[in-house]
Order: sequence, then C-alpha cells, then structure tokens
Amino acid sequence: MIAAERLVRASLGTRYTAAVLRVQTRGTLAFERAFGTLDAEPGARATEVTTAFDLASLTKVFVATAALRAVAAGALSLDEPLVATLPEWRGTAHEPIALRDLLAHRSGMASGADYRTLFDEDVAWFARTRPLVAPPHERVIYSDLGFITLGVVLSRAYGMSLSRAVAGTLAALECDATAYRARNDDPAAVPATECDAWRGRVRGAVHDEKAYLMNGVAGHAGLFGTAIDVARLAEAYLGPLHGRPAIALPAPLAIEALAEHGADPVLRRGLGWALKTSDENSCGVAMSRESFGHTGFTGTVVWADPVRDLSIVLLTNGVYFGRSDLREVRAAVCDAVVREFAA
Repeated sequence: MIAAERLVRASLGTRYTAAVLRVQTRGTLAFERAFGTLDAEPGARATEVTTAFDLASLTKVFVATAALRAVAAGALSLDEPLVATLPEWRGTAHEPIALRDLLAHRSGMASGADYRTLFDEDVAWFARTRPLVAPPHERVIYSDLGFITLGVVLSRAYGMSLSRAVAGTLAALECDATAYRARNDDPAAVPATECDAWRGRVRGAVHDEKAYLMNGVAGHAGLFGTAIDVARLAEAYLGPLHGRPAIALPAPLAIEALAEHGADPVLRRGLGWALKTSDENSCGVAMSRESFGHTGFTGTVVWADPVRDLSIVLLTNGVYFGRSDLREVRAAVCDAVVREFAA
C-alpha cells in the first residue's frame, strides 16, 4: 500500500465514505484506486473507479473550457465587454466586465448568496444583476455568481441550453461519464452527500443549493463525473505544455489559461483554474509553483504540476459527515503522490 493510499483510507468513515484517487504521469495512468462505500448505511455499495461524484465547483473548469472553446470558434472574445451578449448590463456598473474577468474571478461580482433568500428569485437574473462589491478588474473575488452568469453567456453565445453547450465540450474532451445530473438514474449508484434540514440526505441531486434551485444546471456547479474524466480535463491543459496533442482547445489558448490573470495573495487565478500561490494551498508543499488546480465543496480536487508532468485527482463525498475542511487531507495526499510518483 502506497503512502497516498494510506492517507485516503485514514479518513474513511470520519471525513467521507467514498473516495477515488487517480494519478497520471506524462499523460498516462500511474495509479487509480477506489475506497469505501457510497454511504454509511449497512449494505452500502462499494465505490468503484467508475463512480460518478458530485463534482461541485470542478464544474467551473469544465464550463470555463466551454467558454474558451467559444473564444476559439470566434463566438466570444476574451476582452470585449459582454454587453453585446448581456445587454441588461449596458449603462450599469457591470458594463466593463469581459469574459476574462469572469474566468479569472476579477469581475467585482459578489461571491454568492444565501440560498434561503433565493426561493422566489430567478437565480441567474439575481446573479447578473446583484450590485457589484468591487469595481471590475480591481481584485480577485471568487464568485459563484460570476460563473452562474458565465452559464448565461454560454447559453446565449451558443444559442442553446447550458447543458447542451457544455455537453459539446465534454464530448470533445471524451468525458463520456460526466454530465449535469448523474447519468445513472439510480440514486443508490451515486455517493450520498450532506444531510441538510431542507432536503434531507442529498443523493443523485446536486448538493449546491443555488444549482439545485436552477434545476441542477448552472455554470458554477452541477456536473457529476468520474476521476478519469477530471484527469482528462487536466490533461487538456497539461499535455500541450509537453508537446502532446491538443485536446478540445487550441494549444496556445490552453497554455494562456494557465497564466496569471488575477493576482491574489491567497490563490492566484488563471482562466478557470486556480494557480498555486503558497504552500498553504490544497496542493501542499511538494508541487511546484507552476501547478494549477481546483477544489469542489463536496470534497473533490484536481491538481496538475507542469514541472513534473503529473496530475492528481481525488474525489470524495467530503460533506457526508458535515462541512469540514479537507485542505490538510488533500495537501497530504498531493505531497505523498509527488514523493512516490515524481521522485
């Protein structure tokens, strides 16, 4: 048993019930294993490497990739203000916001909202019309509302639903097991997440409350997917840095997405991706500063290190036992993987 495997097993039954760890080096599989069961009930199904988890905010990187594909196709521009697509922004403080600002979380839009205030709201309209909390371009504010708005932009740019627009990108990535709402109609085949006062035990439906109020399809959350599909997403950006064939995106655009577009002392921002900023980030100490990744509130994470040509995916149902922070688990697993697979 490798050290990273021991670390994942150590939190089974206390931090999550289900986990899948996948490691790729130089674009090929180096390690993959499933752990635990899909819930904590007697007779629960065993987790499999093909189990689809609620990806939570990893959805943002898939949606960002769809936006970059629209840029490559000429349907959107990174730097033109979005008022042509969002005319409701004309004459407002939102008017200068461009696609690059949404992707790098520098639009000035608020981070989120208490879902209990949104029951009678059109959530997408609320997201794109709520007053800004900072001028556009001024600073990084990690924003669910910005990515909900990005979902509207994509739907209008493609002339179709967000679900269909993102499905095209998933097909280009060959992410066959990932979709809005779990592909498997049997909720028992999906890892259970939180038991909350509103919905009871959440299973087979998106955990994020705002996405749930949007019928499970949103720019910031809603996708269910497997570890191999998340690894394919990371490879679409990591591979071109090492001369491997471009996947889904032109190589120059994939590489541009990994540059710093939003300066922040805690976590710098690329286009959709977070960029390692300090050893306090969830990728730990060992991964290089060039590393890029993203986390999901439900207990999901992906990090890729261009220096070592290494990617790490850890999917869990980390809200099953409560909303505890998994940063130290993620960091320890990443450090162990680097020691064992990139020495």
